[in-house]
Amino acid sequence: MPTKPNAEFTKDLYKAILTLETEEECEAFFKDLCTIPELKALSQRFAVAVMLNKNMVYNKIVEATGASTATISRVKRSLDYENAGGYNLVFGRMKDKE
Repeated sequence: MPTKPNAEFTKDLYKAILTLETEEECEAFFKDLCTIPELKALSQRFAVAVMLNKNMVYNKIVEATGASTATISRVKRSLDYENAGGYNLVFGRMKDKE
């Protein structure tokens, strides 16, 4: 069984997500797509990214999210070094909508 995501499947998923128009549609889709633990993990990682982006310290993030320091470090590494630009793109767009 392949360990890497199938590029075609991944692109299809991205295209499907782009068809969603409302928060309610996103909620319905992700509830169907993900298990509760998967959705919780994705939500937690995003919350960690938001908090890191606001320069919160690890112990406050652990307290607020329940994320492990290993998860926080992985998200921080993504923000700092392996960043494909996705977090910053989303953060900018969310700020524009405030």
